[in-house]
Amino acid sequence: MSRKVILVLLILFVIILAWQETSQAATSWEKVVDKIEGILRQSLNTYRQGDAEKARGLVNEAYFGFFEKEGLERAILSKHSSNRAALLEYKFSNIKKLMGNQVPVPEVEQAITELTGMLREDAARLDGPQQQNPLENFLSSFLILVREGFEAILILGAIVAYLVKSGNQRRIPTIYYSAGLAVLASIVTAIVLQLVLRLSGASNEILEGATMLLAAIVLFAVSHWMVGKAEAKSWQRYIEDKVQGSLSSGSALALGAAAFLAVYREGAETVLFYQALLNNAAGAAGLVWLGFAAGILALAAIFLLVRYGSLKIPLKPFFLGTSLLLYYLAFVFAGDGVKALQEAGVAGATPVPGLPAIDFLGIYPTWETLLPQFILLAAAALGVICQRRQALAGRSGHTPSANP
Repeated sequence: MSRKVILVLLILFVIILAWQETSQAATSWEKVVDKIEGILRQSLNTYRQGDAEKARGLVNEAYFGFFEKEGLERAILSKHSSNRAALLEYKFSNIKKLMGNQVPVPEVEQAITELTGMLREDAARLDGPQQQNPLENFLSSFLILVREGFEAILILGAIVAYLVKSGNQRRIPTIYYSAGLAVLASIVTAIVLQLVLRLSGASNEILEGATMLLAAIVLFAVSHWMVGKAEAKSWQRYIEDKVQGSLSSGSALALGAAAFLAVYREGAETVLFYQALLNNAAGAAGLVWLGFAAGILALAAIFLLVRYGSLKIPLKPFFLGTSLLLYYLAFVFAGDGVKALQEAGVAGATPVPGLPAIDFLGIYPTWETLLPQFILLAAAALGVICQRRQALAGRSGHTPSANP
């Protein structure tokens, strides 16, 4: 039954993606950059006149209203690299920071000139004839889906394997239904953001940041809970406490929430990525869908590898490995979540000199993104210490009966 539900959801996903404005001609990115530069120059003039707050608002308009909303950021991310897109995001934020610090006008002007120069370089590459290479449309589509879905599939595979290993197979449909509901929620969110409410990019970033932070909390809680079951004796006691291996309602809810948030976290953004990709695929939309299908197969292979491969792993390594995986993803989500809130302008950005950005770890050179990660490290260390003490106490309590 769960497979049928997932298949229906995937078909619905494809239909709604196809429903997006795929018949449009490819966007002229040079014209988008013209609009961005015009607003940034207007912002510079406003700053020169002494109104820093209004000037910062105009920078936000250039970023959210054109760089994000027109799809330039997604095009750069999918066609070039996430590092390039992240660097451009930082350049926008830096201009606002310079204005907030009341630096001299020439310094702000230099930052704007540098940003627009980079944007024009990217626009020239995106508008160039090499972008009509059909293979690029296939690869971009494939990599978007794999990149955005990889973490979610790892989480789903680990949770399902855990349920099988613990004798809770009857809870597996809950995980599949949660993931399917997240796909539907992602589609609805994308439609609401893009077509109905026409919300600003800031609202999208706030939603994304809040979702990732919530996911980080849930994943950390599940990770901590699994560490406590790593010892064979602890697991045996746990099984004995649960009639026929059933989970408590609270535990099942936490696992379902983890599955939902893992998929929903990037779902709406993935829909928007594909909209931008299809709008610029010209006559190669079929290869975009071929890349989408290949991405689905790749994610299915990853899921099956985690799902069935992990069942052959002994109990203790399985729980420790799964816990570490979920903790790693919680750590990454914490940094990425705060970064999204920084882009929305609702969180500060205090730079950490000399610290490089490490995208795959969710580490960014600001104190605000590092703070929740420090908290997670401290909480993990404290949890391990407490669990070790409990394990030692349990062993000492059995010592007298073990010796005559």
